[in-house]
Amino acid sequence: MKLKSLKTYKKLLYLGVFLVYMVGMENVNAQDWANLESFKEANAPFLNGDKDDPEVVFMGNSITIGWYNTNPDFFNTNNFVNRGIGGQTTPQMLVRFRPDVIDLKPKVVVILAGTNDIAGNTGPSTIKMIADNIFSMCEIAEANDIKVVISSVLPVYDYPWKPGLEPAQKIIDLNLLLKEYAAKNGHEYLDYFSSMVDERNGLITEYGYDGVHPNNEGYNVMTELVQKSLKKVIK
Repeated sequence: MKLKSLKTYKKLLYLGVFLVYMVGMENVNAQDWANLESFKEANAPFLNGDKDDPEVVFMGNSITIGWYNTNPDFFNTNNFVNRGIGGQTTPQMLVRFRPDVIDLKPKVVVILAGTNDIAGNTGPSTIKMIADNIFSMCEIAEANDIKVVISSVLPVYDYPWKPGLEPAQKIIDLNLLLKEYAAKNGHEYLDYFSSMVDERNGLITEYGYDGVHPNNEGYNVMTELVQKSLKKVIK
């Protein structure tokens, strides 16, 4: 085999190996699309009785898990369980809602979801589709005697990973649906939005680091607000 042909052969071989690897990774992700394995080990002590049932489970995305990473004591000292997964959308949360919330038998679930749907993380979604997924989580919780706190979506002017989507008004529209549903069904509506929004309907600069995710100061605002809501719900 000529040298040039050998080099070409090697390039094609490397390309083939790379493509097989990528397809394999996609298959792994597809097999656990909702990340059901993420908290399987952490949930086990609650299921086998080694830990008492949590007071509250926080269901959400990177904003929720980022809260734990920023202030773990808020969760640990209050018997709160954090079940946030970065990048997740409402259909993914709905799939894992039973193992990550219902099976833990909390008194309350705090749901904070929807911004990644608007960003299109798992494909295009209408506001109604997003709201319906959140409503379904609420109905599953209520059917299992778990009280519900529906959180407003935090303000966003633009997503740094997907610029130009103009999410601000979509978030306002979604929050209106969530607020109306909460009032109609006797759930607590937790309004982070009003305390964290700037004049552009984006996140106040001092409360975040990228226009989407809160920083420590932003989480302090959220902590104060959620504590007030939980006092109303837990009597």
